Amino acid sequence: MEQRVLGRTGRPVSVVGLGTWQLGADWGDVREEDALAVLDASVEAGVTLFDTADVYGDGRSEQLIGRYLGGRPDAGVFVATKFGRRTEQRPEHYNVANFRAWADRSRKNLGVDRLDLVQLHCPPTPVYSSDEVFDALDTLVAEERIAAYGVSVETCAEALTAIARPGTASVQIILNAFRLKPLERVLPAAAAAGVGVLARVPLASGLLSGKYTADTVFPADDHRTYNRHGEAFDQGETFSGVDFATGVEAAVEFAALAPEGVTPARTALRWILQQPGVTTVIPGARNPQQARANAAAASLPPLPQATLAAVRDLYDRRIRPQVHDRW
Repeated sequence: MEQRVLGRTGRPVSVVGLGTWQLGADWGDVREEDALAVLDASVEAGVTLFDTADVYGDGRSEQLIGRYLGGRPDAGVFVATKFGRRTEQRPEHYNVANFRAWADRSRKNLGVDRLDLVQLHCPPTPVYSSDEVFDALDTLVAEERIAAYGVSVETCAEALTAIARPGTASVQIILNAFRLKPLERVLPAAAAAGVGVLARVPLASGLLSGKYTADTVFPADDHRTYNRHGEAFDQGETFSGVDFATGVEAAVEFAALAPEGVTPARTALRWILQQPGVTTVIPGARNPQQARANAAAASLPPLPQATLAAVRDLYDRRIRPQVHDRW
């Protein structure tokens, strides 16, 4: 699989990675053997980046990755984790003492001496402007608890503030055919600064797979049931903030843009990989078949200009009025 350098980490990673939120919680139950099978299928398909967080299943996702990679030291997988969401979301909690404790917990979960990449996990907005916060992250690098740090953001404004920090190695942001605002300023700024970009929620929580209808019902413990209006965390993390009924209708239009013989999901991933400045896209997978299908998007030929224009038109007509100004 094609490799791209992840910003200031200096490390090459696969253009399609694996997001492992599904392996922890909030997407319904995933059995341990199924989770490990997803990790294995991804590695066999050429994936060399796993994205996780200490809050996914309260550490379960990290622990499963650590267990898997402990038995596959040859896999060469770069693990990007995140911290900060296991505590009350107040800026003063983002300090060096907490950072040390959080990093040490993730190191134990993953079974490593030094974390490849730690990302602030969508903290309160003032955190991005705090010199003390970034000094604390620099301290963790100096102490060799972490090799590099980045941020995971909700808004473009937060991303731009973080990109301006000289130590920021990467930015993780929601980017998909239903969330185009990062194309305007964030991706160009990241490219100019040498900051890597991880595109998350690439299928808009599954909308862009084209599998759902207005009558689809998700399990009660799936965030697509309990967070549609931001009841538990930022609404943008669920269906990219798009109203479900609107998203289903727009997804039908998007599916019609897929090349012959290519699924809407793989088309959506291919679209992201063509955006200048993107390092890697991190779709999740609940089973090995999904993992392999996601990885296969990297081998698709580029989408033609007419398709790119049609995606922009669809966004402007159906999605932009709901999400653009907010995120």
